[in-house]
Amino acid sequence: MKIFLDTASREVIKKWSVTGLIDGVTTNPSLLVKEDGEPKKVLTDICAMISGPVSFEVVEKDPDAVYKQAREIAACAPNVVVKIPCLQEYLPVIHRLSCEGIALNITLVFTALQALMMAKLGVAYISPFVGRWDDLGHEGVALLQELVTIKKHYGFSTQILAASLRSPLHWKQAALVGVDVVTIPPAVIEQGIKHPLTDKGVALFDADWKKAGRTQLL
Repeated sequence: MKIFLDTASREVIKKWSVTGLIDGVTTNPSLLVKEDGEPKKVLTDICAMISGPVSFEVVEKDPDAVYKQAREIAACAPNVVVKIPCLQEYLPVIHRLSCEGIALNITLVFTALQALMMAKLGVAYISPFVGRWDDLGHEGVALLQELVTIKKHYGFSTQILAASLRSPLHWKQAALVGVDVVTIPPAVIEQGIKHPLTDKGVALFDADWKKAGRTQLL
């Protein structure tokens, strides 16, 4: 499984990039507006920090403007992936960009048929939103399972990028069904690595070591 970091914070990306865990980064307009500096500078900075894919979303609405902006985003760095919402009016744009070899991440996917159509267009990634689907009373993990099954049936090259993962449980569920990629907020990664029994065990070992009067290991 590939792990992408879901943030536009260059400080946070720098912190996690040295761990060896992070394979890429995803951003969105909501994350981007929290950062200082021009969006293009933020994008190029992140792309220089991370060798893996960096998703950056279009904000234009008109299909022709979306196409133009997508190409401008793609030209910013070789590891940029252009995010486009899964909307009917963008189908010709998505098809055209995909045929031109531009890596696309189709975002805000909520159904298996949306995912199927995007995979048929040959996009690099589809991003099903697990947490938001849960919010509507559905099972986000069931959606992931449907997507994994469809991908296996037809051999699509499109990678399933599970998004809107709000807890370590969501992350574990995504891993168990076999998605290709997860994008994780920094707080959830921290929750995933921490465990009270680990902390308790470390404290116990440390106490026993000090109680024995030991000062050196080697």
